[in-house]
This record gives sequence, structure tokens and C-alpha cells, in this order.
Amino acid sequence: MSVILRAAVLALSVLGWAAPVLAEPPPAKAFFSRPALRAPKLSPSGRYLAVQSSGKEDRMFLAVIDLQTMETAKVVAAFRDADVYQHDWVSEDRLVLQASESPDGSRRVDNPGLWAVNRDGSEFRQLIQANQYTFTTGTLINDRRLDANYRFFKTLRDGSSDVLVLRLPWSHEADRVGLQLSRLDTKTGQVKNLSQGAPEHVGEWLVDWRGEPRAVEATVQGRARIYRREADGQWKLWIDDDAHRRQQFEPYWFGPDGVVLVTAGYGGTSALFKLDPQTNKPEPQPLVRLDGYDYHGRLIFDPVARKLLGARYETDAFGTAWVDASMKAIQADIDAKLPGFVNLIDCDRCLDAPFLVVSAMSDRLPTSYWIYKPATQTLQPLGRAQPGLKIADMGERDVVRFKARDGLTLPLLVTQPPGPAARRPAVVLVHGGPYVRGTHWAWEPDAQFLASRGYVVLEPEFRGSSGYGWELFHAGWKQWGLAMQTDLADTVAFADKQGWIDRSRVCVMGASYGGYAALMGAVTQGDVFKCAVSWVGVTDIGLMDSIHWSDFSEEWKQYGMKRLVADVATDAEQIRQTSPLQRAKEIKMPLLVAYGGLDRRVPIKHGTEFRAALRPDQPIEWVVYPDEGHGWFNLKTNEDFWGRVERFLGKHLAAPN
Repeated sequence: MSVILRAAVLALSVLGWAAPVLAEPPPAKAFFSRPALRAPKLSPSGRYLAVQSSGKEDRMFLAVIDLQTMETAKVVAAFRDADVYQHDWVSEDRLVLQASESPDGSRRVDNPGLWAVNRDGSEFRQLIQANQYTFTTGTLINDRRLDANYRFFKTLRDGSSDVLVLRLPWSHEADRVGLQLSRLDTKTGQVKNLSQGAPEHVGEWLVDWRGEPRAVEATVQGRARIYRREADGQWKLWIDDDAHRRQQFEPYWFGPDGVVLVTAGYGGTSALFKLDPQTNKPEPQPLVRLDGYDYHGRLIFDPVARKLLGARYETDAFGTAWVDASMKAIQADIDAKLPGFVNLIDCDRCLDAPFLVVSAMSDRLPTSYWIYKPATQTLQPLGRAQPGLKIADMGERDVVRFKARDGLTLPLLVTQPPGPAARRPAVVLVHGGPYVRGTHWAWEPDAQFLASRGYVVLEPEFRGSSGYGWELFHAGWKQWGLAMQTDLADTVAFADKQGWIDRSRVCVMGASYGGYAALMGAVTQGDVFKCAVSWVGVTDIGLMDSIHWSDFSEEWKQYGMKRLVADVATDAEQIRQTSPLQRAKEIKMPLLVAYGGLDRRVPIKHGTEFRAALRPDQPIEWVVYPDEGHGWFNLKTNEDFWGRVERFLGKHLAAPN
């Protein structure tokens, strides 16, 4: 059966809103297995669709469908012992793709590499090494494969077979080397360096709508220095700003006819502006402003019409602000045909494309994909990422805001279990980072797995979280284990006041920083939480500085960590007070603690030293997954870990007799 026909059959379940509640919740595998369908992308003309799908042994392969003829999908790339996990069109006839390790843990890929292939499956060529020799195909004579420290960056829309790639410095190289940009021919493997004359320490490249380098950012000693490439090819310092406070505008997009868009602060959050070429300052009124949210999105630009069509954004959920009337009308028609979903339209040459891809997103179902034909205003189901899950078994998710004890407003994503409203046991699920936006409204496996087991899932955007404006972000500086921690207790108090939870049955859990917060909750908040689950969690701020083989850069340790987290030289007492490692013997609640043996972000030493510091009678379930890094990738790991979580919570949050 062709991919599109098989997927279409699966997609019919999208409309099954009245599906009955199962006596038993779906197994962990249904939440964490490889998706049946992923990342459908249209060719530049809109005629061909490249899509990833799962095949034998749960491997992800890449197939191409001719949407005009609807003939059987052509598998153009597949690996025996790894997944295709990212792909993009180079031209109407050629694609690039990357690989990732297998979901069963039988093989790891240290680097994603890069391959190119024609849409008919011919001229398959490896362009970047992946440290996985079983992928090597064909002769190695005249082998032009780039070293494994190269990464795919961006495709071009200039009619060539070229893509842009970045060279990452090796760990033994000085920080000043920075990222280097090159142009790579996907047919010949020839590479052209585009970094001549660029400053040192470059950590970010910005190219224009044609793929030409226009700006770079170099972070040095806590300063973010942005350089602009002048007409003569020389790089000139443009903006010199505080790397973390960001008081000036930042370049965002270089369009045709000299149009430059930037982001800058506006009313406490960041917004999108047009840059005035005369004053070199943002125009007074923003093009896109989101109430209560920073603008972090992407522009939708038709390269043939040379027209900006709209902007993709995220507030409580994703959305699109269309400025083109025809695309606005298409959006309205799709929304009417798929009510109850957030429908995102994807295309390249959108204005004359014969087909469009629609991603229908929901809080209660994994994304479903559709093909829309503008000429006939018809929708055809393509498939769903996780077709084995039913809406009746999933929890409803909503974003609310509440006041912390000091009056600071905190966003909170709440997932209510299916079934009638009642006070239920709860989990405070703490996001990692921590200086990131940690929650998103669309369906998410961790929260929905917990909700399917009957738990209210509380995901606070505690102080320090980004994406919600300067005040919330700045309020979290140097507040690990302090006000960031009391935000979790305030979350529980708020949920209790709303009548959502049984306050006597609440557990705290999270990964990375979230794992740290869970362990600090075990140390200091025994009156709030009954148990704690921490995976790949930091246990001591000092270890973040002293473990030299972690992947934290020296720039971050010297200028970011000292300012946002703590300074090991001057904040020794604060670090001791906020260290789960140094206060481990104070813990009295049950713990579930897990680590990845290959984790370089939070090396396992965090866990082993913490475990050794606990009281001999401390109840702890300890597990190490030797083949995992900073988080779980393999399906067998997720099945084992979440099975442990289910049993652990069931034991410690059970209703009293």
C-alpha cells in the first residue's frame, strides 16, 4: 500500500470525536513510538511531497509523492540501522536529509551527517560524515565528504543544487574559532567558504532571502556584538549589546529591495518591526505585536512573487498573521473545514502552488496532516503522527495566568485528565533550560501520558522562563532553588484554590533544570510534595562549573552562568543552600532518579555523587540508561522509564484507604 493511501486510512480516525473511553489507558509505546508520519514538505513548485514515515523495525524512511498523479509513493532514502529525521528540498528535483540513531538503541549516530538524493531515488550521495561507518555507500575514491563537525544550515532557492552548511569548532579548538559558513554543492561535494573576513567568536549567522550572508553575532565576554556585511564585502560592527539584557534591536530578516526587519522591545515584550533605513532604528509601530508574549516566529515569503505573505507566531498556541488577502481567504476556508484545530499552512511558492500542506494541531491529538487544493478548495487527509491514540483518552490543555506570592504574574499550562471534573492527584512538571519557553499548548507525550493515568499536570512558566517578556525572565536571575522554587509551591496553592487537585497528593518531577527543581523540592518542600522524580537532573551548581568534560562553553561559565545562575567564587553560601547534593541528607520523601550514561550536558557524576550523599535509609529508585544522553531517545528507554514513573506515582500518590 502506498504511503499516502495507508496514511489516509489512518487519518480517518481524526474525525472520530465520539470514540469511547478505554477501560485501560494506552500503553507508553503509543505515546513515545516513532510517528507514523512526520514533516511533510512540498517541493518548490508544490507538485511533489517529501514525507517521513515509519516502516519495518520502526525505522523512519523518506518517500516522495507526486501529488498530481497520486501514483505510489517512491521511497528515496532509508537506513538499515538508523532513522531519517530531517529533510528539505534543495530544488524541484533534489533533497537533502540527515540521520539519527535507531529507536531501539541498537545503534547510535554521534553526528547527523548529511546526504543528498534526487526525488526519483537516484544520485544518492553522502556529503557530511556521521561517525557511523555502516552508512558509507559506494566507492571512497575522490571522497569529498566533509568532517563530522559540519552541520546542515539552510537550503537556497536560487535554482542551484547548493545548500549552506556550518562548521562547528572541534572541542580542542579555541572558542574564538566560532561557526564558519560555507556553500556546499550537493551533486559534486565541492565546498566554498563564505566566512572570509568574518569576525571571531561567531555563534550565529543571518542570511538574506537569497541565502547571502548579511549579519553575524559574536558573543564575547558577556557582550553580543552584531556585525553587518557591507556592499564591499567587509564586516562592520553594527550593534554592541549586553548578551543577556538585550536593550537594542536585533536583526531578524533581510528581504528584497533593502527591506530589513528587526525585533525590539515594545511594552515589556519583544515585537517585530521594520527598520528605518534613514535612521537605522525600528519604525515607531511594530508589524507584529503579541500581547503578553515575545515574538518568536518565522516569516512566510514567496520567493517568486518576492512578496511577504505573513508571519507565523506563537502565543498560547501557534497561529499565522496573513497580510496577503488570498492566503487569508484560504486560511478561513481551511479553518471552516477543520474546526477545533489550529491549522498551519506550509508551502514554498504559496501564491501559485497547486497544493498546500496543512498541519492540524490540537491539545488532545498529535498533529494530523492534510493536502489542500486551492483550485477546488478541497482537503485530502494525509495521515496523523500517532494514529493509535484517541481523543477520548487524552487530557484537555489550557493556559492560565496567576499571581505568585510577590505579585509576579506566572503563565501556567494545565492538562486535565479525561473524565468529569474532580479533585485529583497532581504532578508539577518542571521544564528544563531553565531560561527558555518550556511549554507549548499542542499535544505533548509526557503530559498526556501522565494525564491518561489520571493526574492533573501543572506546567508553570516559573520566573526565568523566556518568551513572556523581560520582567518574567529577569526575575529568575540567580534564583535557582529560591524564588524559582517557591513559584512551584505557589502553583500548587493556585491549583488547589481552583478546586483542580487533591493537595495532599502532589509529586514534583522534571528533567535537567527540572530535575534539579524536583530534587530541591524534595529538600525544602516536604510540606508541598509527597515524592519527586528527577531525570538527567543537575544536583549541584558548583559541578556545572567544575566538570570540564561537559558541553558548557567557557563563555557561558564565565559570563552567563555567573550572572544568571551563581558565581562559584562569590556565591558559595547560596550555592550550598541551593544544592540538592550538599543537602541530600535532609530529604525524606521517596525519589525516582534516572541518568543517561552518555550525557555531556549533565554528566552522570551529578547523579552518582548525589546518590552517595543520601542517608542509607533514603527510599530511592535509581536507574541509568547507558546508551542515552541528555534525555531519552530510544523507545525501549521511554517504555521502561515511563513504566517506572507510572508505578512510582501509583504507589506514592494513591488515595488513602
